[in-house]
Amino acid sequence: MTKELLISSIGLSLFIVCPRIAGMVNVIAKQSNASLIYVALLGSILSIPLIVITVLIFNSFGLWGALAFCILTDLGAAFFMKELSASAGIETFVIAMFLIIGVKIAPYITNMLIKSNS
Repeated sequence: MTKELLISSIGLSLFIVCPRIAGMVNVIAKQSNASLIYVALLGSILSIPLIVITVLIFNSFGLWGALAFCILTDLGAAFFMKELSASAGIETFVIAMFLIIGVKIAPYITNMLIKSNS
């Protein structure tokens, strides 16, 4: 393993960790009465091919292609969570909607902040 691969992989591992994922693991574990740790570990393992697919889609189709795929996976999560409880499915759907809104308004907010600092 090269030094560059190790540093890049550590950087990616730090990006993947986020409050959204932690929150969703908590919702899933609470609604399913499953172990928080087991849900986090098994879910992380199952997500590896999806992360690779997302990267390949991003490489071919850019941000909007990757976002479309991620929206589909969020809707899939909401569908599966509905099997545990309606509220878990709705929470998952609402989080997906905030993701879409965030991606749409982030450039505008960034431009406003950059213009106000110049």
